[in-house]
Amino acid sequence: MFPVNPPLYAILSHTWEADDQEVRLKDIEDRVGTHKTGYKKVEFCARQGQNHHLEYFWVNSCYIDQSSSAELSTVINSMYHWYQNSGKCYVYIADISTSSSSESESSFLRSRWFTRGWTLQELVAPTSIEFFSEDGMYLGDKTQLKDPIQEITGISNQILQGHPPTQDIVHSVLGIFGIHMPPIYSKRAIHTFQRLRQEIKKSNRKGPTMPKRVTYNVTILCCRKWI
Repeated sequence: MFPVNPPLYAILSHTWEADDQEVRLKDIEDRVGTHKTGYKKVEFCARQGQNHHLEYFWVNSCYIDQSSSAELSTVINSMYHWYQNSGKCYVYIADISTSSSSESESSFLRSRWFTRGWTLQELVAPTSIEFFSEDGMYLGDKTQLKDPIQEITGISNQILQGHPPTQDIVHSVLGIFGIHMPPIYSKRAIHTFQRLRQEIKKSNRKGPTMPKRVTYNVTILCCRKWI
């Protein structure tokens, strides 16, 4: 379970290595695993956190007891909050090397990091996100890289920069959810979104009428930080 008042910490966003090359919790406990490919990104996160005067850091590959289904379930359901409450989120782009700087922009656009299901919440949840190459060179933060990120993901700059949805954005998804809700423009957008969530919950209780469940999950994930 996520602590109520956690200290400031750094968190790593990354792509996973082969199973035998990821540093696991037992490796950390036994003080082994430094030969593994995945150790480099763990070391990078620790070093970068120290540069920002953060005493703690969290890497999901080696700080979860994956032999415990209960712990794994709890952590997966808390993952959004881990990223949302972090002091810094470091994105480690393992398939970009600054040694080929002339191709760095095109490599960024093709990076495997953008193909993961977890990328959405790791882009939206943290307040501060910085991108780094495989050799630890700074590529930019979420604001500096907002245009290529939007091009790759299709996520609007408004959502990426943490701005609340306007009422028109909320109204535009009513048809997707099969929801009828009269617009009330005198209320703030956050109230409109809360009304939408209430109507979706009512619809779910009546039966599985929603045509695009995945779209529902993504939309709620993008906007939940304003609730």
